[in-house]
Amino acid sequence: QLQLVESGGGLVQPGGSLRLSCAASGFTLDYYAIGWFRQAPGKEREGVSCISSSGESTNYADSVKGRFTISRDSAKNTVYLQMHSLKPEDTAVYYCAAVGSGGSRWYTPPLVAYHRYDYWGQGTQVTVSS
Repeated sequence: QLQLVESGGGLVQPGGSLRLSCAASGFTLDYYAIGWFRQAPGKEREGVSCISSSGESTNYADSVKGRFTISRDSAKNTVYLQMHSLKPEDTAVYYCAAVGSGGSRWYTPPLVAYHRYDYWGQGTQVTVSS
């Protein structure tokens, strides 16, 4: 069974940090670009970041540039989202998703191209509040 599982969410104070993990089971992430998305109550889903299959290409939403870093560990079959300087407006359920790279080391879909992703995790809650 092909599965993505997010972890690492929680409650953190403004200015704090969290690291989210996206672990795959049943398939290797080596041939997939991975995206992180988030959705807050009453708001549309927002693309946060994406990393190519090789890790050589990344993309970030303007709202998180300079604060979030996406990375991947092939040996652990896991992708990470390191989040620093968290703000209340970062509060949301965070999802990871995988899309086939089509053989490209650098392919990163536009962050709005949700429909291109093949597999989705169940989400992890991030709450930024004092």
